[in-house]
Amino acid sequence: MELNKIDPKFNSKPYPRIGLITLASDFRIEKDFNNVIYGKNIDLFCNRIKCYNPLTNETLKKMADDITDVTKEILPDQKLDCVAYGCTSGSIAAGYDSIFEKVNKAKPNTKVSTPITAAIKGMKKLGIKNLSIFTPYTSEINDSVVEFFNKENFKINDMNYFDIASDLDIGKVDSNHLFSVLKKIDLSKSDALFVSCTALPVLSLINDLEKELNKPVISSNQALIWDCLELINSNYNIEGFGRLFKN
Repeated sequence: MELNKIDPKFNSKPYPRIGLITLASDFRIEKDFNNVIYGKNIDLFCNRIKCYNPLTNETLKKMADDITDVTKEILPDQKLDCVAYGCTSGSIAAGYDSIFEKVNKAKPNTKVSTPITAAIKGMKKLGIKNLSIFTPYTSEINDSVVEFFNKENFKINDMNYFDIASDLDIGKVDSNHLFSVLKKIDLSKSDALFVSCTALPVLSLINDLEKELNKPVISSNQALIWDCLELINSNYNIEGFGRLFKN
């Protein structure tokens, strides 16, 4: 038998890499990322983090303890350009600085995005100051969301919510019902609507919602994806997911 050894040729410049940390119970976020970046020269790599129900500020903060280990197992020993922490209320509970530090223990010199900081960044870019908010959360979590926006100098005009205590149940919300609820929110005193939670099936509704409401609609996943693309300098002119991607 003749053996022929052939030298391999490796890619000298891989596509930009996004690492996504998603809750173990999240049905939605990978779909949303893939729907936006499909066909683009971007690679997405995911790992799941243990979460605890019912959702409370305490359990959300506890979840963040595992960020370094979960990040380490996304392409072990390989560089990521950006890591997205896929939990809005969890980002508020743990704090961005803590999340950034834990990610960079595993992947030094890596950019980090969270849904809530991405939403703030996007709203400021759009010139939004007065908000209506919709969440699936309980009152305890809602209070933390409002407090976070107040500290960022946003005026919250109203809060609408489902009062769901389990992340698994949030992921089962019917998208048609969600659209019906959201399109009825009065935005006459608000510049925009913010829909919180990475588990809600809202990304595909945003274009139609903006037509119905005639105001920008920002969602957790939309903002997180937009910010990740900004951070890796790959924010193509993306259609179909709201005004945020057009600015």
